[in-house]
Amino acid sequence: MRTYSYKDHLLLKLQELVANLGYNWSDKITLEAPKDEKFGDLALNIAMVLAKEAKQAPRTLATLFVEKIKEVEPEIENIDIAGPGFLNIKFKPSFWQSFIARVQAEKDGYGRSDYGRNRKFQVEFVSANPTGPLHIGHGRGAAVGDSLARVLRFSGFNVESEYYINDAGRQMRLLGTSVYVRILELAGKNPELPEDWYKGEYIIDLAKELLDKQPEILELERNKAEDLCFEYAKDSILAGIKQDLIDFRVFHDIWFSELSLVSSGAVKKALDELKTRDEAYEKDGALWFRSTKYGDEKDRVLVKNDGSLTYFASDIAYHHNKYERGFEFIVDVWGADHHGYIPRMKAAVEALGKPAESFDVVLVQLVNLLKNGEQIAMSTRAGKFETLADVLTEVGVDAARFMFLSRKSDSPLDFDMELVKQRTMENPVYYVQYAHARIKALFRKAEEKNFELQEIASPKYHAMLNDNDALSLLRRIAAWEEVACSAAKTLSPHHISHFLLDLAGATHSYYANNPILKTEDKDLILSRMSMLDAVRQVLANGLELLGVTAPESM
Repeated sequence: MRTYSYKDHLLLKLQELVANLGYNWSDKITLEAPKDEKFGDLALNIAMVLAKEAKQAPRTLATLFVEKIKEVEPEIENIDIAGPGFLNIKFKPSFWQSFIARVQAEKDGYGRSDYGRNRKFQVEFVSANPTGPLHIGHGRGAAVGDSLARVLRFSGFNVESEYYINDAGRQMRLLGTSVYVRILELAGKNPELPEDWYKGEYIIDLAKELLDKQPEILELERNKAEDLCFEYAKDSILAGIKQDLIDFRVFHDIWFSELSLVSSGAVKKALDELKTRDEAYEKDGALWFRSTKYGDEKDRVLVKNDGSLTYFASDIAYHHNKYERGFEFIVDVWGADHHGYIPRMKAAVEALGKPAESFDVVLVQLVNLLKNGEQIAMSTRAGKFETLADVLTEVGVDAARFMFLSRKSDSPLDFDMELVKQRTMENPVYYVQYAHARIKALFRKAEEKNFELQEIASPKYHAMLNDNDALSLLRRIAAWEEVACSAAKTLSPHHISHFLLDLAGATHSYYANNPILKTEDKDLILSRMSMLDAVRQVLANGLELLGVTAPESM
């Protein structure tokens, strides 16, 4: 398996070259694709960065590097010195053409890497309280978390995805009370309504179901009745959440119960660890975490003076448990409203003796749901279009997942449901999927015309792709490895959707400029189809990481 993209391989050769010349490598040395392809394939600033150490003018040093780089990389066709000493590198067409054979050989494995080196990585996401159905905000977090897990696996990590079930605490008890109150109302009684109770229609539905199944609940003591309501509601809502996620092509390896932390002694174990490390102390009958040691404005309570745990204590215990399970890296996907909690959690991780870089948080901003450009008002109860299930019914899984992943997760997202249902090039989901389906349709037409499509594996057809349009597409095929790995490195699956939109755009433009089957030159047709088949495979690989289907036809 390849570990790096072609750019990373060249960087490794450059590092060896710099060492052989007796200079020190600098992280300021960059190797980037220029915005305009006319300036070459890669721009390198190595001569400008090392000029001071080499005690030479940048352009003079650049001349030395031109010859040395050509020696270590024979696939380079030309290197121009530009401006004060930039090196503009251009590869031979054969270099780009070689990627077709790579894609044909590796198929759905093209773009995979061993960057993660099988290190254990946990992604925890959604983790919504089982007090109601998933809404579209949860849906965006689900798409981000699931796609991130796919991207990390693709880049060689041993990934486990997890859902943290918040089945302890006041909110869950209030759920039981809310259902019980509705049962009393259904029985014709006039109960006192609790403060901050759950008022959604789904609570009435749960009350009806439970009352039908167990009418004797009306005869139970209130505490026992509320316990029964709590368990029934929690299990029912959690089953609905699990089904919604399955329908959304989102899968969790582990469903972890918050209640199990206390019952297993995990909370006590974590707090004892903090006390042993002198990261926690007792004061005024409570247990405190020394968070000011890590830059917090004040120390935080872990155990109140009445003996009850804070949410922070449970969260510390949960993350302590994660590390005990052997994870080297942990990523939580949180709503953006929790951003202030990140430094505190990072401090707790360090206090437990774990590296700060082993824990990270991906924030997910709100989704503005639109219809024909007009924002749909959201209510606190589950109304039309508010739940994830409603959105999936309206627009489908592919559209929802692609749109949720179309922007950086910590940026607000406008989701226009009418736009994503349109079968037009204005719809980004359709735009990408149609590029894939269009190539599949092209191959079906070619088969009808009795073309020997197995011949596209021949290098002679790859070698014919020398024009600018073809080379532009080939560069994008080659870039896929870097994009996939970069999405893993930066925990940013939206890089995949951006890449796919660019690749789809280049593909549609190529069709417009080069009608594939409308020529008498059989060899030219087969050469172009060999490239488009590689494009199709890269589109399919990218869509798979987003959890979006690559359709055969549209």
